[in-house]
Parts: sequence; structure tokens; C-alpha cells
Amino acid sequence: MNIRPLQDRVIVERIEAMEKSAGGLFIPDSAKEKPQEGKVIAVGKGKRREDGTLISMDVKKGDRILFSKYAGSDVTLDEKEFIIMREEDILGIL
Repeated sequence: MNIRPLQDRVIVERIEAMEKSAGGLFIPDSAKEKPQEGKVIAVGKGKRREDGTLISMDVKKGDRILFSKYAGSDVTLDEKEFIIMREEDILGIL
């Protein structure tokens, strides 16, 4: 895969949630929610201010992150699913 996000965008691969609950019960696929945790695959250079200065990104390739539930756009590349989102949709770094 050879893709580079533009400006303040980030490409994220979802980290699958565990299939077992804390009590030991298995959760069927139909009852699972999409995980809100992922691994950063690629990062853009950052956003530019009106005066032309570059605002650098806080996340970097390889970070594990938490993101908002409806963040970004789902994209399929090389038969894998990714999310392209803005850095502002990222809630925190784990």
C-alpha cells in the first residue's frame, strides 16, 4: 500500500474488540459495535495557518489511538479496511 494522507488527516486501521465479555460470555458478531480504537498507519504533514506556517501533528505512525464513534470515512485498500480522519477526531493516544 502506498498512500499518504494530506494536511491534518490520518489513516487508521481498527483494532478488533475482544469477542469475550468480562464475565466470560462470547459476543456474537451481530451484537458487536465497531471498535473505537485503532493503530495509526500514516500521517499527513499537518495543517497550514493562514500565514503559511505549518502546525505539526501530535500523532505519529504506529500510535494506538481512541477516536470518536462516527469519525472519518471508511476506505478499502488492498482488501483491508481503513479509516481516513482528521486529527481533531482523535480523542487520545494510548
